[in-house]
Amino acid sequence: MEKNSFKELGLSTEINKAIEDMGFEEATPIQAQAIPHILEGKDVIGQAQTGTGKTAAFGIPTLEMVEEDSKEVQSLILCPTRELAIQVSEEIKRLSKYKRKIKALPIYGGQSIKRQIKALKKGVQIVIGTPGRIMDHMRRGTLKIANLKSIILDEADEMLNMGFRDDIETVLKGIEGERQTIFFSATMPRAILKLRKKYQNNPEIVKVVRKKLTVPNIEQAYFEVKKGNKLEVLSRLIDIYNPELALVFCNTRKQVDELAIKLQARGYFVDGLHGGLKQPQRDRVMNKFKNGTIEILVATDVAARGIDVDDIEIVFNYDIPQDQEYYVHRIGRTGRIGKTGLAFTFVVGREIYQLKSIEKYTKTNIERRRIPSANDVKEIKMELLLDRVTETLENDNLTLETQLIEKLIEDDYVSFDIAAALLKLMLEEQEKEKEAEVDSFGDTGAEPGMVKLFINIGKKQKVTPGDVVGAIAGETSISGSLVGLIDIYDGFTFVEVPREYAQEVLKVMKNNQIKGKTINIEPANPK
Repeated sequence: MEKNSFKELGLSTEINKAIEDMGFEEATPIQAQAIPHILEGKDVIGQAQTGTGKTAAFGIPTLEMVEEDSKEVQSLILCPTRELAIQVSEEIKRLSKYKRKIKALPIYGGQSIKRQIKALKKGVQIVIGTPGRIMDHMRRGTLKIANLKSIILDEADEMLNMGFRDDIETVLKGIEGERQTIFFSATMPRAILKLRKKYQNNPEIVKVVRKKLTVPNIEQAYFEVKKGNKLEVLSRLIDIYNPELALVFCNTRKQVDELAIKLQARGYFVDGLHGGLKQPQRDRVMNKFKNGTIEILVATDVAARGIDVDDIEIVFNYDIPQDQEYYVHRIGRTGRIGKTGLAFTFVVGREIYQLKSIEKYTKTNIERRRIPSANDVKEIKMELLLDRVTETLENDNLTLETQLIEKLIEDDYVSFDIAAALLKLMLEEQEKEKEAEVDSFGDTGAEPGMVKLFINIGKKQKVTPGDVVGAIAGETSISGSLVGLIDIYDGFTFVEVPREYAQEVLKVMKNNQIKGKTINIEPANPK
């Protein structure tokens, strides 16, 4: 049976801790299948596209098998390009965060060879490099691989396409004695099969089975964004499409928590869901999403598996998924039961290559779209307002309003200009109302960064501070530890909550109950 949890793979405490710091909750399919075989010392061929988590699939077991007290090169990872060598090196370093004796060194062309030689002399256990520079060090005798335990070819098909076959074979022939040989490749051309026959010993074939993507009702698009602009772009898209229910995917727990707080601070009704929450907390969040108390749910892939909601209008890939299969699962949350849905993916820099892999995997063209401007958002809001105006014209009695307009016309104002001025005033009023919703609590008499709320029950109802904290923490996304000062009087109570959570607490707790009593809750009046 495939083990999906990293903890099920029997990894060391140091590796599990590093994985937890990186925020990943579950092994991707290629990781779950490849890691056990590599840990057993078997030769492996892993067929996996870019963006499937393949670096960790070979990086984790490599780190687990390194003898930390030895300074000899024990593992060699060949990459087709310097960019990939750097990426692999960075991932290895993140994974070895708590294995401080392990040294990994990237070596590639364009970097000072003297610096590389100096680092190699000091002793490293893992070398990541391009074939040309690896060959150079072998010829100089500065890279000694006679006692190598394992060699990994990352993106082996790409290296062969780039004409590195002779170099690869030279490196493989230069390793004496037994060694573990691992190939990772997106495709399985005949040249790799020849290498397998010549240099591997009965390898395990690990291949992620593709599932067919059938999402005819989902409109898919992507936006090329700068990392620092993601939040602003997400906010604009939410304002333009105004979904009743939306799902936002992040890759890590930390990102979920941070994004949820930032969206709450902007006045959206949002909560986060990830594997770090206890089951009762997850149930409360899901119930709020199902009943519409929150409109936007920010979640990780693992947490989202329990979501069974049919009316999700938009799925946002705030972070591009680690695995193509995750993309299929994510966007499948919208467009259900014959309804149409939208799936938007944010792409930063080189992530465009991961998106192309997803397109190839899903056999779908994902359309690129222009990031909406602030004016676009304003135009959409105006269109929505005009729809309301049309509805009012058709259905309401406007006798009094018409008389007022006639007086303005008598003063030589044109009806067209009057309508434009009124429209402008209404839009400005909407903006003021939104700003007031986000930050209408400036003078409640609370501590800095907090908002004081009034609740209409107190000592006479035998309310205790624990009852107040328990009710707020139980019904909203706020942790009990964040609830501030609580003053309980005979007939009422004051409680302070962080400013970014105040709007949610007001909405969720209105007409809710504390100790069996239905309450009224509102911002405290300034003294």
